[in-house]
Amino acid sequence: MAMWVSVAMLIGGLAILALAADRFVVAAARLSRRWGVSPVLVGALVVGMGTSAPELLVSALAGVDGELDLAIGNVVGSNVANVTLVLGVTALFSPLTGSARVLRREGIAMLLAVSVLAGMLYDLELARTEAIVLLVGMLIAGGFIVRWAKQDAELGVASLEQDEEGAEAGTSEINPRKEVLLGLVSLVATLVGAELLVKGGSDLAASLGVGSAFIGMTLVAVGTSLPELATSVAGVRRHEDDLVVGNVLGSNLFNALAVAGTASVISPGRVEPRFQVASIMMVVCAAVAGWFALSGRKLVRWEGLLLLVGFMAFVLMSYTGGVQAP
Repeated sequence: MAMWVSVAMLIGGLAILALAADRFVVAAARLSRRWGVSPVLVGALVVGMGTSAPELLVSALAGVDGELDLAIGNVVGSNVANVTLVLGVTALFSPLTGSARVLRREGIAMLLAVSVLAGMLYDLELARTEAIVLLVGMLIAGGFIVRWAKQDAELGVASLEQDEEGAEAGTSEINPRKEVLLGLVSLVATLVGAELLVKGGSDLAASLGVGSAFIGMTLVAVGTSLPELATSVAGVRRHEDDLVVGNVLGSNLFNALAVAGTASVISPGRVEPRFQVASIMMVVCAAVAGWFALSGRKLVRWEGLLLLVGFMAFVLMSYTGGVQAP
């Protein structure tokens, strides 16, 4: 396949994925509210984890295609991008301060999940039993997230997504048939975008001779992190700092457990040696985000710029092989 075709598929897949995934999350949230699902659950699960839908679909399809390196590269790269790129760009708009106690709990859970995944990657192999452990961990974490969300709702903690959804349409104005149709169309489009992204990414890796892991950790990871970036920028513009930090923590938690678990349960096997060091970098980024959430200190603009430099260094090291174990 010509390289320009691979690039076109990659860009087209990214565009379709970003637009369709956002529309799917909105439709799911509206339907949940219309059918009487607790707004707390909508905010914690439907919308909160919905921003990680691109990572999940891309990595799952990559697993189906036997591209485990691309799938896990997407997980590792997305987690690095969420901390360095998303928090970095957001901090340039306005200094951030993570203060809500839910962030402290999610920060610990996220750091634990990422560390478990990194430990599994150290021997350069993900077995199906390890994948099952990750998925079970996601179920347990999801239960705690719902519990924490209910506790915060009782304390009057509101989320940006809930406010936006409430302002966008009252439950009485929601047309269930229309939302179901739009949701299904968006889901199909998301799958198509994910398939184009996986196919274009793997073909481009073959054409450039850089390996699927590099494409997964950079181009694909940045593309699938766009929903988190959009949500975070919207949040900081409304001075919802806790939402921004919580978005990153929740996404990294979901990626490490649900996304990596799904991909490796579909296609268990060995991964490229570069993941030994790349996974350590992922843990370092998780520690940075966790420390920020736990300390409650302010993330100022120059630190955001430093995070962006860190992301560029990660991309450069990925390209040159600097993230490959010696």
